[in-house]
Amino acid sequence: MQIGMIGLGRMGGNMASRLKEDGHSIVGFDRAAQSGRDVDSLEALVGALSAPRTIWVMLPAGAPTDLTIKALSSLLDNGDVIIDGGNTHYSDDIRHAKELEPFDIHFMDVGVSGGVWGKERGYALMVGGSKEDYRHCLPIYESLKPSGEDGLVLAGGVGAGHFAKMVHNGIEYAMMQGLGEGYATMKHSGLIENPGEVVASWRHGTVIESWLLDLLARALEKDPGLESMPPVADESGEARWMAQVALELGVPVPATAAALFARQSSRGGSDDALKVVSALRAQFGGHVTKD
Repeated sequence: MQIGMIGLGRMGGNMASRLKEDGHSIVGFDRAAQSGRDVDSLEALVGALSAPRTIWVMLPAGAPTDLTIKALSSLLDNGDVIIDGGNTHYSDDIRHAKELEPFDIHFMDVGVSGGVWGKERGYALMVGGSKEDYRHCLPIYESLKPSGEDGLVLAGGVGAGHFAKMVHNGIEYAMMQGLGEGYATMKHSGLIENPGEVVASWRHGTVIESWLLDLLARALEKDPGLESMPPVADESGEARWMAQVALELGVPVPATAAALFARQSSRGGSDDALKVVSALRAQFGGHVTKD
């Protein structure tokens, strides 16, 4: 297929390369001149594509994606398709589809997992949209997903793809937190001589073997003790969205919430809270915290 790719960063650029390698024709646009782009404007991108056009938007969620889709609505024709593969909130997908409907521009949302390894391994794709649009874009999805494996699903209508990715990332947060807590417990136990070797041994024959465990073992082999890693982990938003939605649905998600709060605490937000706790303990119990 012929595909317009907007956003040629680490994810978009790698995805464009994987599509090219599988025989697709890619016209790439990025604001950065050094990105390897093929055209230097949205107008030029649309002009370089044959109708009906298929354009994949791979930009940060929020204003960059909103503004781009709005601009495309005045440039594209009836029957063209926009695919949002970024980490957009699912409610924004529903809004985008409604805004594009009067122009008869089709819209799909795709939750993408695979990170920087996706170019080689393939990407897990969670798609939201109509069955007709899914069939039309299937050659794209087949090229991006892992070769000869599952990893592709039509999750439901518009919004379902990013909703599924939101839940996926919430699970990911909890799994990563569990691995981190297990490693820290072994490191401070005084009994485990080499926590990295123990982690590596878990990669085979245990019920927790996973790609995340493989990556942790790889990191520990490269940097025993993880001395070069700062004790800070940012959160990209999806786990927070999941916790908020789960609260509205009445679904308890304590593991996801705990992992989310741990990341927020790592950024120093808990310092003042701990000062209050220490002050109160001193006031009611005479407890003095020592450095």
